[in-house]
Amino acid sequence: MLNIVSLLIGAVALVLAVLAFIPLLGWANWFIIPLAVIGLAIGVLAKSNAGRNLNIVVIVIGVIRLMLGGGIF
Repeated sequence: MLNIVSLLIGAVALVLAVLAFIPLLGWANWFIIPLAVIGLAIGVLAKSNAGRNLNIVVIVIGVIRLMLGGGIF
């Protein structure tokens, strides 16, 4: 059950992260990354690794986008 919740949070965060690649929407990653961290925490508690891995990918995508946009130096 926790894996499904983690996958749902990760899927929502991934869709939002894709939308944050639109110019001038990179600031949204500051809200997407904590959402993915919550999904990661739930995914760690689950037996399966799918939710955890999805949230790790979303976090990496968000951090890379922030670095490209100058949000993190």
